Amino acid sequence: MTHGIASVTGAWLEDHAPGDRAFLKIGDVVLEDGEVLKDVTIAYQSWGTLNAKKDNAILVNHAMTGWSDVPGWWPSMVGPGLPFDTDKYFVVCPNVIGGCQGSTGPSSIAPDGKRYGSRFPSLTIRDMVDAEVAFTDALGIDKYRLAVGPSLGGMRALEWAVQHPDRVGAICTIGSSAVATGDQIGTASIQIRAIKSDPNFNNGDYYEQERGPIEGMGIARRIAHLTYRTEAEMDIRFGRELQGDDTGRYAVESYLDHQADKLAHRFDANTYICLTEAMNSHDIGRDRAGVVAALESITIPIVVVSIDTDRLFPERLQAEIAEFAPLAQPLVRISSPFGHDGFLVEVESVGNVIRQALDLAK
Repeated sequence: MTHGIASVTGAWLEDHAPGDRAFLKIGDVVLEDGEVLKDVTIAYQSWGTLNAKKDNAILVNHAMTGWSDVPGWWPSMVGPGLPFDTDKYFVVCPNVIGGCQGSTGPSSIAPDGKRYGSRFPSLTIRDMVDAEVAFTDALGIDKYRLAVGPSLGGMRALEWAVQHPDRVGAICTIGSSAVATGDQIGTASIQIRAIKSDPNFNNGDYYEQERGPIEGMGIARRIAHLTYRTEAEMDIRFGRELQGDDTGRYAVESYLDHQADKLAHRFDANTYICLTEAMNSHDIGRDRAGVVAALESITIPIVVVSIDTDRLFPERLQAEIAEFAPLAQPLVRISSPFGHDGFLVEVESVGNVIRQALDLAK
């Protein structure tokens, strides 16, 4: 592949430097629909030291466009004396299957020596958790003290609580839900259509082209980012001001263009579709007699966090978890002008919640 990678995909590929990532083979993963994902690799990063009893591990589940480098997307959270205190805990963050940046996903080489592309299977949140369990087994960890995550990460943490209460002492779910809503699915479906409508999408088989569906993914990111922030913030921060250059753009357009360009350098369009569709399928109550029954079955402590201005995951979705999970703590509401992205910005408030969750963990 000789063309500029950012013009095709921002996925980590085999000729890229891995940085601080480590890679662990976990074997085959049998997916919820019965298909088998062969010879899966998980990219991950860790901080701190796993103690002799192996009982000081924390699992961080990243959000949809997050990755294994927690300090890179969640500043001031990991380190000595910080909420994820590396003097006390072994903190590990694996990239999800279906993702990019090193875990097996659509940009990976399939067993036949070609990139998966359009052949990559559909995934669910439960498939991602099954891979995380296999990864945990490969690390030799019997039980996490805490599983924590925002958004998509919160969905996975909740699945850990339902499926594997013996493998985690407590969970903390932030700006997430027990089931995807029609509003979320509607917005997400438009983002997927934007990517698939890009003339360079080629049904997902674009890795050997000169250009991939970068424009389509950029449109998807712009739509998504409007749901991550708030109407008030956009109006106060940008209003109707022009950018002040020769493009004729409004300042808010320039901001959204910048967000799209940043994502193109570190993400893959097929992964965007794969993870979005997995989030759309999220339903903690599927084949478990419904959402309420599934939540009522949880036997470990849960700390549920909402962000008061979150329009993608409104507070009622977190309130549902806190109401029906027997050992859930009272709903924690974080006030922030930054909407869904408040979990990235309000690190002091979120950090205090993490410490509370760790104190509850068995």
